[in-house]
Amino acid sequence: MEKSVRPEKKRLFGLSLLLSILVLLLEAMVALVVSVVYDITQESPNAGGGGSAMFILFLPVLAVFATAIAGTLSVVLVFPTAWLSGVLGRRFGGREVWWWVPVVAGAVSLVIVAAVVALAGGAGAGAVALGWFLTTAALTVPALLWRSRRERVFGPVTLWGVAAVVLTAVLGGVGLATGVLEEYRPPAFTSADLVGRWSDGHGGTLTLTADGRVTADAIDDDLGGWGHGDGEGDGDVCAGQGTWTDEPGGGTWSQEVDITVDSCTYGTWNVGGTESRPTLYQYIGDPDSWDLYELRRTDGGP
Repeated sequence: MEKSVRPEKKRLFGLSLLLSILVLLLEAMVALVVSVVYDITQESPNAGGGGSAMFILFLPVLAVFATAIAGTLSVVLVFPTAWLSGVLGRRFGGREVWWWVPVVAGAVSLVIVAAVVALAGGAGAGAVALGWFLTTAALTVPALLWRSRRERVFGPVTLWGVAAVVLTAVLGGVGLATGVLEEYRPPAFTSADLVGRWSDGHGGTLTLTADGRVTADAIDDDLGGWGHGDGEGDGDVCAGQGTWTDEPGGGTWSQEVDITVDSCTYGTWNVGGTESRPTLYQYIGDPDSWDLYELRRTDGGP
C-alpha cells in the first residue's frame, strides 16, 4: 500500500511579508555595521560628540521608518521576484526550482543599479559590479524564504540574522583593534607644517608664512548654506592681510588655526586631511551634515 504524501501548505501572504520585512531589516543592520566600520577608516571631519546621542534618540523613529521601507520593498521587489521565479520555473522546467530566484533577482538588480547609476551621473565599472552583486544577494535571500514552505522559520531566521550582525560587528572590531583595518586619525601638524599656500580650488587662497603673517584672497566668508564654498557664494569674501597662530588643542581631532584678518568673519579653521594631503576646513551650515569648505595646500608645504 502506497503512502500518500501530503503537499506542503503554502504560507499565507501576510506571514511571508512579515518574514521578508524581518530579513530585510537584518540585512540593513549588517549593512549599517559595515558602513560604520568603513566610515571609521575613511577621512572625515571632527563632527563633535553629539552625533551618537542624537542617533540613539532617533532610533525609534528610524526603526518605524526602516520597517515601512522594508515593507514597501517586500511588496514591490521581493514578492514579484519570488512570484516570477516560480512562473519561469513552471514554464521552462515544469516545476518551481530555487535557482530561478537568483536569476530573476540578478535581472531585477541590474535594472535597479542601472537606474541609480543614471541618476548619479555615472560610476566606475567596479562600483557598478559590486552594487549589482550586493543588490542581487540582498534580494535573493528574502525571495528564497518567501517561496519556502517550511513552518517555524521565523525563529531560525532571527537567530541566524542576529548572529550575522554580531559576527560582522566582532570582525570589524577585531580588524580595527589589530590594525588590519586602519582607523582614520588626523595627522599631528606643527606650526611649521602649516606654513604655505592653501587654496579652495576656485580662486580663494590663504598664504601662511613662518613669521605668523597671513594673506587672504577671495576666501568665501559666507558659509551659511547651499551655494557656498564652490565659487558661487553671495559675494561675501575674505581678503587682506593679518596674523595667524596654531592651536594644537587637546589632540589631533581638535587642531585649529586662528586667523585674524579685518575683513574675515570666520577666523578659526579646523585642521584635517592626511599627512600627504592636509586640509583647512570650515563647516557649511549644520556641522552634522559634514558639508565642508576646504582649503588644500598647493605648494607642497614648507
